[in-house]
Amino acid sequence: MEDIFSQFGDIFGGHFGGGGFGFGGGSRQVRVKGSNLRIRVKLELQDMLNGVEKKVKVKRMVKAKGVTYKTCPGCNGQGSVMRITNTILGRMQTASTCGTCQGAGKIVDHRPKDADANGMVFLEETVSINIPPGVTDGVQLKVSGKGNDAPGDGIPGDILVVVQEVAHEKLKREGSNLHYDLYISFSEAALGTSKEIDTLTGIVRLKVEQGTQSGKILRLKGKGLESLEGYGKGDLLVHINVWTPQKLSGKQHEFFESMLENENFLPNPTDKEKSFFDKVKDMFT
Repeated sequence: MEDIFSQFGDIFGGHFGGGGFGFGGGSRQVRVKGSNLRIRVKLELQDMLNGVEKKVKVKRMVKAKGVTYKTCPGCNGQGSVMRITNTILGRMQTASTCGTCQGAGKIVDHRPKDADANGMVFLEETVSINIPPGVTDGVQLKVSGKGNDAPGDGIPGDILVVVQEVAHEKLKREGSNLHYDLYISFSEAALGTSKEIDTLTGIVRLKVEQGTQSGKILRLKGKGLESLEGYGKGDLLVHINVWTPQKLSGKQHEFFESMLENENFLPNPTDKEKSFFDKVKDMFT
């Protein structure tokens, strides 16, 4: 029968021996990763709709030309050093990052005159960043391997790209939906009209029915932005705002005075007229 205690050495990554504990197991070199770079990219709504490729210049640290490395004598290339301490339970073995090579396992052998102590120099490089459709303000994207190099055989870091939305002149974003304020005159609201709206996908003509009340919301399906999660496109919500005249001529003043008691000018909401809360509910359905 197999001895169940024979597996303990594998579980703890080491072995029991010499009357003490061997936590941490065999020494294995861990490849050091270079530091990440963080940049901010400004995007128009149009770019967020379709996705875009952006080319940006970054200054990153790379290995200098002609630099060579040798195995660190402090850790024999492992990047960590083992220490044995005596405890009441016996000897305990622990690993810590090598202070000579800072975990890289290698140190500079030949350093060019323009390189730093780790054999690194700054290099300006143009990097392409593919922005997918539907990104939102504050989203962080990653470009792997384009950050700072690591000394020796280390792995380059990444570029972390933070998206910043540039405010649109007329459109306001809410998730994948867009909002547009359409102002019409008192006469246009009473008689009905049609208006052209410049959306992200082109100009559309919108019909405003006779007797449209201020605050009405018209929904244009699929005229919003792509969902980053792949749920399809959002909508464009057009908010109707009836502009009330602020200055009247004498004749106009007389006209509206004569209409004060006219039943067609008196508020008479019906069940078809949605309340403010119903309109807000429609925006999220």
